[in-house]
Amino acid sequence: MTKADIVAIIADATGLTKVETETVIDGFLSSVSAALVQGHRIDFRGFGSFSVKFRRAKVARNPGTGATVPLPERYVPVFKPSKILREAVDKNLNKTN
Repeated sequence: MTKADIVAIIADATGLTKVETETVIDGFLSSVSAALVQGHRIDFRGFGSFSVKFRRAKVARNPGTGATVPLPERYVPVFKPSKILREAVDKNLNKTN
């Protein structure tokens, strides 16, 4: 699913135009990005949370060549789904299997 697909679904559900919907989605994504850059945690009850996690420096291995590659310490954004979302996904995907 792409951003354009999501824009179309939300526009149909809300009655907003696709341009208005895309503006709202862009604003939402900008807000989430800005909060993560500042190190804040973002919680959506029933959906999940976004946060920033510190990763220590380590040595990794290139699977193609086998050469070692040093990875510097870094901060990465992470998403943790809520229990409600995990159960809903599992329930619906297990119906089709």
